[in-house]
Amino acid sequence: MADGRKVKKESTDPVDIENRIKALCQQFPHGITDQVIQNDMPNLEAQQRAMAINRLLSLGQLDLLRNSSGLLYRMKDAQTASKMKGSDNQEKLVYQVIEDAGNKGIWSRDIRYKSNLPLTEINKILKNLESKKLIKAVKSVAASKKKVYMLYNLQPDRSVTGGAWYSDQDFESEFVEVLNQQCFKFLQSKAEVARDSKQNPMVQRNSSFATSHEVWKYICELGISKVDLSMEDIETILNTLIYDGKVEMTIIAAKEGTVGSVDGQMKLYRGVNPIIQPTGLVKAPCGLCPVSPPSQATAAKWLRFNIHTSISLGIKHCKRDIHGVYKTLGTVFCMTD
Repeated sequence: MADGRKVKKESTDPVDIENRIKALCQQFPHGITDQVIQNDMPNLEAQQRAMAINRLLSLGQLDLLRNSSGLLYRMKDAQTASKMKGSDNQEKLVYQVIEDAGNKGIWSRDIRYKSNLPLTEINKILKNLESKKLIKAVKSVAASKKKVYMLYNLQPDRSVTGGAWYSDQDFESEFVEVLNQQCFKFLQSKAEVARDSKQNPMVQRNSSFATSHEVWKYICELGISKVDLSMEDIETILNTLIYDGKVEMTIIAAKEGTVGSVDGQMKLYRGVNPIIQPTGLVKAPCGLCPVSPPSQATAAKWLRFNIHTSISLGIKHCKRDIHGVYKTLGTVFCMTD
């Protein structure tokens, strides 16, 4: 017996096909694949589908993207369409890849991988987009010899510029040292005021704490920074003081909306005087931070202290190796067991 149900026939009108593709793109803002279009219009011939997609691309109504699963089609907003008017599909593709990278930017190597275009063609497109002031190249502190590309009107992320601690790709070690000293000075003065109050020890201790907002306000009033510092920046400085054993931190519960509180918690800091000086091993530089190299005498003194300390702890050393290290430092002397 024949089935009385009628099979729905796809419209072959190019306008209807284009409108249906645009409706799918609006339904899936992150983009659709060719398979999604086929599933929605299974009776549509491949040639008709390709013609509709190419027309939408040529009119600048769709963006052509590429991911691990293949090509993606996504609706383009009116503002982007006006900016890219007159550009070819390859230029639009590169622009879209850069736009997706946001304010962290993207290397030309990654653009090549995502767009699957030759490097020579990518370099040509990048220069053209820069000349139109649609994108810009920014040097990254993570790799000073490499540039990342982002949209022209974006402010680079801190991970790219290094934030307040970098100026023209150079680490401002003196600026960081000044901030360390001033933050510690503020906490020390607050602790001294608490001690001079002649109150019971518990009250003195509690009143010696300061919030990161108080330290931030003090630094801002000093006017020693040419850039705007955030509370996060000041907390970074306070953390270095904690690692140096000069400051301790505690966390207390705080009412919602209290200045300096985050998620109902507030960090408090106080200056402390270490009971004993840290060992030379703790003071050793990591070798990666931008600090001035020590003099031969200082390096030899530090090495001598640590070797004698390790010997007293029962750690064995090879005299020949130790002698070689000292000779490298320019200080040669004999070691005894």
